[in-house]
Amino acid sequence: MKNLIFLFICLIAPSILFTQAIQHGHENRSGSSGILGYEPSAENLKGRAWFEEARFGLFIHWGVYSVLGDGEWVMNNKNISKKNYEKLPKLFNPIAFDAQAWVQMAKDAGMKYITITSRHHDGFSMYDSKVTDYDIVDATPFKRDVLAELAEACRKADIKLFFYYSLLDWNRDDYYPLGRTGTDIAGREPGNWDDYITFMKAQLTELLTNYGPIGGIWFDGHWDQMGWDGKEFSQLKVDWKYDELYGLIHKLQPAALVGNNHHLGVIPGEDFQMFEKDLPGQNTTGWATAEDQIAENLPLEVCETINGSWGFNLQDENHKSNTELLHYLIKAAGHGSNLLLNVGPMPNGQIQTEHQASIAAMGEWLRQFGTTIYGTQKGPLKPTDDYAITRKGDVLYLHVLNPALDRIHLETFEGKTSSVSSFESGKLLAHEKNRYGLVIDLKEVPVHKIDRVVVIVLK
Repeated sequence: MKNLIFLFICLIAPSILFTQAIQHGHENRSGSSGILGYEPSAENLKGRAWFEEARFGLFIHWGVYSVLGDGEWVMNNKNISKKNYEKLPKLFNPIAFDAQAWVQMAKDAGMKYITITSRHHDGFSMYDSKVTDYDIVDATPFKRDVLAELAEACRKADIKLFFYYSLLDWNRDDYYPLGRTGTDIAGREPGNWDDYITFMKAQLTELLTNYGPIGGIWFDGHWDQMGWDGKEFSQLKVDWKYDELYGLIHKLQPAALVGNNHHLGVIPGEDFQMFEKDLPGQNTTGWATAEDQIAENLPLEVCETINGSWGFNLQDENHKSNTELLHYLIKAAGHGSNLLLNVGPMPNGQIQTEHQASIAAMGEWLRQFGTTIYGTQKGPLKPTDDYAITRKGDVLYLHVLNPALDRIHLETFEGKTSSVSSFESGKLLAHEKNRYGLVIDLKEVPVHKIDRVVVIVLK
């Protein structure tokens, strides 16, 4: 039955969804075309403005891979054959899943949106797809659409919902030619690339029409079809047909934002730029977006894990401290970026208690200092390990991250100050502005392990 529905969608989609021709884009440094002359709609611009002010979101990596407790890449890392991996859905029965509890945790933490994996690289869909039976409703004993339940809970709590969608697929034969990953997974056969594009458009249509208004689509996997020498990407092997994929999203939900985790410059048709486990302009991973490819006019987002894994990993105890996580949030805001903080729920549907505790601690801090993060822009100086600066108009919020400092010197600071004070007490602070920058005495600022906030009002 689903095959018939899939065929029907394939036949009618072009006439329904593309009544207006979408222009093909130019080639940029990503090696892939986008939408030439893309002009965002008024609804899209409004969505961008909201996103840029949100500053904090929850990332959720969840799928049948959680059964194995070895991260979301386990199929590739262990070279599990398609035949054996397809046994996992029968073992996936998350009876402890509670969408309202997840959303309430996010809301209490001051998170403004949630991004969840609708389909990861293993090809398993976490919603009731009509174009495949390889999904949570048809292939597991759970038989519930977790995205539908989460969408309803998000609407009630005024939390925006984004869908992560994997471009690469280690299960489908029509994902062909094979990319750089999953090449040793037994059971993969040659297929037709155009069929795969048609399949993705059908699934995106479902995600954009069956779950109400969504915040956007978060793509991942573009890099699988690019050469990589350990330092930089090279030629793209396939045509992702982003003019069609992005055009479909903008047509069905004009307010929805499009982002793509390709680690490269923005492709025309995208509405925000993301950075994986790296602050904008930094490169601790070895494959970050080049600094000269960071968009000046788009919202930015950094995604990071609480421990070292995206998906549930039973043996990953490398949990970041509350101080580390909050410093990352503050530095991200100092770069003018959101932080999308990840959890990998367990196979029973619960989020690890350690991760819940970390998120709750961040919420407690934000209840006191959130005004210095939400709705701010990047500061006049780039964040360092000692400080980060956020801005609202003529007001700068200087976050002093090094508790050992009794004064701070902001070299190259050029603004003229009207006043400098402690955020908490309001006490005016001794300071001096000269040609070498701005020096502020911190002795009157309450010392916290995490952060001290100084308010600088500009003339």
